[in-house]
Amino acid sequence: MKKTALLLMIITIVSKIVGFGREITLSYFYGASDISDAFLISLTIPSVIFSFIGTGISTGYIPLYSKIEEKYGEEEGKRYTNNLVNILLVLCTGIIIFGLLFTGPLVKMFASGFEGDTLELAIRFTRISLFGIYFTGLINIYSGFLRIKGNYAVPACVGFPMNFFLILSILLSSKTNVMVLAIGSVIATASQLVFLVPFVHKAGYRYEYIFDTKDEYIRRMIYIALPVIIGASVDQINVLVDRTLASGIAVGGISALNYASKLNGFVQGMFVTTISAVMYPMISKMAVQGNFDGLKSSVSEAINLINLFVVPATFGAMIFAAPIVRLLFGRGAFDPGAISMTSIALFYYSIGMVGFGLREIISRAFYSMQDTKTPMINAAVAVSMNIILNIILSRYMGIGGLALATSLSAIFCTGLLFISLRKKVGPFGMKDTAVSFVKILVSSAGMGIAAYISYVFLVPRISRNLSLIISIFIGALVYSVIVYFIKIKEVDTLVDAAKKKLKTGA
Repeated sequence: MKKTALLLMIITIVSKIVGFGREITLSYFYGASDISDAFLISLTIPSVIFSFIGTGISTGYIPLYSKIEEKYGEEEGKRYTNNLVNILLVLCTGIIIFGLLFTGPLVKMFASGFEGDTLELAIRFTRISLFGIYFTGLINIYSGFLRIKGNYAVPACVGFPMNFFLILSILLSSKTNVMVLAIGSVIATASQLVFLVPFVHKAGYRYEYIFDTKDEYIRRMIYIALPVIIGASVDQINVLVDRTLASGIAVGGISALNYASKLNGFVQGMFVTTISAVMYPMISKMAVQGNFDGLKSSVSEAINLINLFVVPATFGAMIFAAPIVRLLFGRGAFDPGAISMTSIALFYYSIGMVGFGLREIISRAFYSMQDTKTPMINAAVAVSMNIILNIILSRYMGIGGLALATSLSAIFCTGLLFISLRKKVGPFGMKDTAVSFVKILVSSAGMGIAAYISYVFLVPRISRNLSLIISIFIGALVYSVIVYFIKIKEVDTLVDAAKKKLKTGA
């Protein structure tokens, strides 16, 4: 798992850097403005509407396909995939029609602070971006299919064509018409599917028209997916409440939250998503085979890997929130007010980085055992807590309060999930994990101190951006040295694997 996760991390780092090119381009031409707010809401609405279904499908598909293939063979698994594809296309059509009929109320629900031209622009954007739902649905299924077949790299690369077309559409819109933004977002989503199709075909998949809503596995998947859909819908209420409150706090508030969230998502995507993407098909097969010792060992390993990478990233993001935002976005239309709002949001989002990451891993452990009810209940608790904290903290802290509410609810509910998983599967190495976590915490604190001292020393002598880059490099070096000598199991394993690879290469 470590080797595959490492490969995916490298791909994801490059993909996320290209993704930041997209965010930087958007911030350069549109800053934190009414146009960027309207555009981001138009992307949020279809993703929120569909994520209810998409999350349920992508979660239920992998363990059920594994079970079908184990029991009846590969051909039956492909038949199930085709049936799911066709049912999903019909479902997407219904969602799009609903969205087109009620675009105005939907935009007002997601951004109650929008009025006049901003509201009208968001409605026009959304009516176009809704059509991307067709492609998103198929991407979810085909990415899952490739992961089951052991191809993790291709699904990790779908961000490259998408980001290329999004950057292109932002550039063209700045010189022609802002509506090119929405059209470009649909083309960008479609490009991901076009990219996947040849690899899915190579893996043995052939499309057939099969439409059987009475299929026992479709019914079983609905049973598995329904709690996930409810849980996802509950999670998306968070997005809805955050965006609605942000639209009333300040012009550009939605954009500031978005940019900060993207920075936070960089860490999540680079480490958490890659590790969970590798782990999930593996533990789903283990659950089908009744290998719960292997499942617990894999989950424990994944938790330790998340801590190893995400804890130092948390320290770095909190210490350098403002310099990072200034480096990445501080140019063009992105003024000092936007820098301030975004860096405050990033600081408070960073507090919950580990909570977000571990919740994803533990939820996958439940999903692999076809228990989607427990994460659903947990998500309901999280969103209830988040909404209450949102309303209270935003009054006193503005945009920062919204980000802090999200972080606190994530940490609290991740703790509840840990307790639930232990009750379900028994001990899974939490004592060793706690020891590793303390060691990582100490190492990260050392890294943070070294990086901060370096930054303070360098700023008067060279540019702030160059000071930041050098300080981050020094911090990473210090962290690597400390974790190597402090004896953390996962680090030792990675170092041994790297030594073997070098010897083989030699």
